[in-house]
Amino acid sequence: MNAVKNLFVLYTGGTIGMLQTPEGLAPASGFEVRMREQLDDQGMALDWHFQELLPLIDSANMRQANWLAMRDAIVEAVRGHDGVLLLHGTDTLAYSAAALAFLMLGLPVPVVLTGAMLPAGSEGSDAWPNLLGAVRSLQAGVAPGVHLFFNGELLHGARASKLRSEAFDAFAVLPRPREGERAGLIPAGLDYRTPRKPVNLAVLPLFPGLAASHVEALLGSGVQGLLLECYGSGTGPSDDKALLDVLRAAHQRGVVLVAISQCPAGHMQAGVYAAGSQLLATGLVSAGGMTREAALGKLFALLGAGLRQEEVEQWFAVDLCGEMVD
Repeated sequence: MNAVKNLFVLYTGGTIGMLQTPEGLAPASGFEVRMREQLDDQGMALDWHFQELLPLIDSANMRQANWLAMRDAIVEAVRGHDGVLLLHGTDTLAYSAAALAFLMLGLPVPVVLTGAMLPAGSEGSDAWPNLLGAVRSLQAGVAPGVHLFFNGELLHGARASKLRSEAFDAFAVLPRPREGERAGLIPAGLDYRTPRKPVNLAVLPLFPGLAASHVEALLGSGVQGLLLECYGSGTGPSDDKALLDVLRAAHQRGVVLVAISQCPAGHMQAGVYAAGSQLLATGLVSAGGMTREAALGKLFALLGAGLRQEEVEQWFAVDLCGEMVD
């Protein structure tokens, strides 16, 4: 872990830099000046370059195109910088951290994402403590890969989730069991230099009363990958033949089906219950103890690289960056 001396700061918008408008708080340009004043006041000696990723957005408007733009900006920047700080809104911060963790496989420098629950300049804001804390972590040395810094903690980018909507300790790593096989070398076609393209993905939680027609309508919209959030350790309706047939038919025509537990501290355990075995028999791939954010980001990165269904399933089932194995 080398101390970062030449930092690239990518500002995407979010609460941290918002200013009041007649319509309410909105992302605003000019954050570089405010950040420079803070770093100077703290006497933090650091070479850094600042870039706004336009258009600046509220992270509630985050889309795959924004992830791809972040990836492109970071890949270009690391040619002349040894670390990246990404300023981002909190609503989808964990989703972006997870997506970038898989888009940035093999990146030789650290990327740290942070944001704030209150805008910089607001009374009692956490904006400067989070930003300055992230910078200090980078200066002290952070391992290559993607991380999330919030409320004094440096979290794994592919394990963090937002648990609270107002408190400053909004993000945490959920206590989900970590097990699985580690990948060997990351193939060249999956590392950070690999361009990606948008993917039609969907997330569907199981719930009592879910009908085959609901799932069929969703899959009929051209979905390439479906993340199914199962009960408990991976169970779901095992006596609904129509529902199982819809999933099986989708898999047979090339849709990648992956499954996680919808329990905050849960994980998939294939074969423990007959109800789970019936679901897995349709072609579902277990996500083990991955979070929703990690499973979605991983599915996006694999399908977005243009891999075939069987290749996506192969790589989804193994640990690529610490999302499954400690």
